Amino acid sequence: MSAIVLNEKMEKASELALPESFSGINPHNLYLYVKSAQAAMRANSSKALTRAEVRGGGKKPWAQKGGGRARAGSRRSPVFVGGGKAFGPNNNRNYDLKVNKKQKKLALNFALNEHAQNGTLFIVDNFEVASGKTKDANAMFKALNQRDVLIVKSILDEKTFLAFENLSQTYVVEANELNAYLAANYRSLVIEKAVWENLVGEAK
Repeated sequence: MSAIVLNEKMEKASELALPESFSGINPHNLYLYVKSAQAAMRANSSKALTRAEVRGGGKKPWAQKGGGRARAGSRRSPVFVGGGKAFGPNNNRNYDLKVNKKQKKLALNFALNEHAQNGTLFIVDNFEVASGKTKDANAMFKALNQRDVLIVKSILDEKTFLAFENLSQTYVVEANELNAYLAANYRSLVIEKAVWENLVGEAK
């Protein structure tokens, strides 16, 4: 598998072979990481009142015996309208799923390898918009001829950030923000050469 090296005009200049360690990775590693990332994004705000929390219900509705009805101690029992919820959602729940460091690295390498297989992994020496204009950023994006793109820079400068901020099909991150979920979530990947060399170095 190879990554496509682009020149300043976003045209193919050459190819870079991926390390052998990127191939043969079990896709289950990516599944576990994506599952963990999505679980961490859950708002966990859903909450229902139990019979202990709902207001009212201090008086016994009717006498224990003699009425022919089932005994009842409170109008806030889950069997009554307006009563508490039995087994309802609780915002104390922890959705975090642990993923080992090694699995995180394998997941990212698998995602990069998939992009290389699909011809959507691009390497550039430097990716910046010096003018800070969205018009120039959009021209660079269109030159790639991709549906959407994740751009990974070693250091994100303010001009480039502002230029791409209003383009919904692009997302710019620094090297330390790159993860398997982001890599898998976009249909193409543009990585600066310095960042790529660090990724390859860590994979060895």
